[in-house]
Amino acid sequence: MFAKVKTFTLIGISAEQVDVEADIRSMGLPSFNVVGLAEGAVKESKERVKSALKNIDFNIFDRPITVNLAPADLKKDGSHFDLPVAVCLIKASGMIEENLENYALAGELSLDGKLRGVAGILPFVSSLPDKTKVIIPNENVKEASVLKNIEIYGFDNLSEVIEFLNGNKKEAYSEEIVFESGLYDLDFADVRGQFFIKRASEIAAAGMHNILMMGPPGSGKTMIAKRIPTIMPEMTIDEAIETTKVHSVAGLLRDNKGLVQKRPFIITHPTASDVAVVGGGKDAKPGLVSIASNGILFFDEFLEFKKNVLEVLRQPLEDRVVTVSRANRTVVYPANFMFVAACNPCPCGYYGTEKECVCTAAQIQKYRSKLSGPIMDRIDLHVVVDAVDIKELNKLPEGENSLKIKERVVVARDLQKKRFVDEKINYNSQMSEKHIKKYAKISNEAFDTLEVFHKKFKLSARSYMKILKVSRTIADLENSEIVTKKHILEACQYRFDNIT
Repeated sequence: MFAKVKTFTLIGISAEQVDVEADIRSMGLPSFNVVGLAEGAVKESKERVKSALKNIDFNIFDRPITVNLAPADLKKDGSHFDLPVAVCLIKASGMIEENLENYALAGELSLDGKLRGVAGILPFVSSLPDKTKVIIPNENVKEASVLKNIEIYGFDNLSEVIEFLNGNKKEAYSEEIVFESGLYDLDFADVRGQFFIKRASEIAAAGMHNILMMGPPGSGKTMIAKRIPTIMPEMTIDEAIETTKVHSVAGLLRDNKGLVQKRPFIITHPTASDVAVVGGGKDAKPGLVSIASNGILFFDEFLEFKKNVLEVLRQPLEDRVVTVSRANRTVVYPANFMFVAACNPCPCGYYGTEKECVCTAAQIQKYRSKLSGPIMDRIDLHVVVDAVDIKELNKLPEGENSLKIKERVVVARDLQKKRFVDEKINYNSQMSEKHIKKYAKISNEAFDTLEVFHKKFKLSARSYMKILKVSRTIADLENSEIVTKKHILEACQYRFDNIT
């Protein structure tokens, strides 16, 4: 007999439909073959499915069995094929009466028939037509329930799935998504002094600008970086779904985790490889630049990273996407993150401070050589963070709290949202030359000021545009339609300092 059910295979954060077809012949020697470019975990699926079915008393392997994964020219991988293959075999053997045409299935089987959560469920569900009935492990139901036009049914084991398909009624999973606020324990009120870097952080958050902080150990760089998410607006539903898709593909949403509501804050260790950062490996999985989408990617001790790791950041910092090419596939992942980096001024950390620096000129030059021109060009704000005098620290008043700063950031973001309603961008940092000409609205005096800086410092075209983007954000924070001279001057001071 013949049976067919729907499942999927992942291509980046998109899901391609796969039809699982099973044919069980009544005559012939026992065999079990899976065809259709099955890779890795799919090849192993045969043994898991065979053991799971035998352990729930479905012994159908005394006949020739062929399972085809169509389309046959598309490579398939992942343990989620276990459940659709098992159900398709049971249907083909005549033990399920339900028509499976409107069903889609995904899930990993243990040898005793229990279901385990799998990666990629949200992209899978997003690719299905309305009113499709989706059967998945209970571990994945919260993730799948993001979309309300699909009927989600979660189960703990294969026996429950068979009973359901044979008429045992069950209500579809339903849970309202409520965006939570106050998800952070940190607050900018904890940061005393450091008004310059706090202002720069506010501008960066308002326009999703990349920012680099350089200063001695203990000056508050990491402390400030960790608080930037607290002043960013809440995620929109579209941002949350995009981020959740990436996290799902990366396998970060098991244990029944639902929609990602908190902007990611990804801290990268200097030992991270270029593949870990941008993605790749045999299966072309997403890297940290994609996992941080719609949030912050933080490189602490920026100049301790290997040179090749820093250089691979060029494409995602510029294009907001990353292309991962491997021998068997090429996928494109989103990389729409805000880049925050912190570093010391020299290997010992005390160059330019009151404490004696023990580094030689050659050591400092070698250390800073990792800050290549192309990388610096792609970072909008360069800020020197001075050490705070311990004697004065306790005398300083408590800083402005995150809520007040966030209110200004939200107003600036709303202005950008209205401005770019007909464009395919959301923030000032994403503006192209065409957008800058249309939306920057710079006064003649401001333009003349920028020209003076351009000639004096021999700016690259990219640096010139970065200043215009930052000045547009500064103007938005003041609710000013026109970019004035003072906005240009403030934007310029975030690029001309002893970092470069």
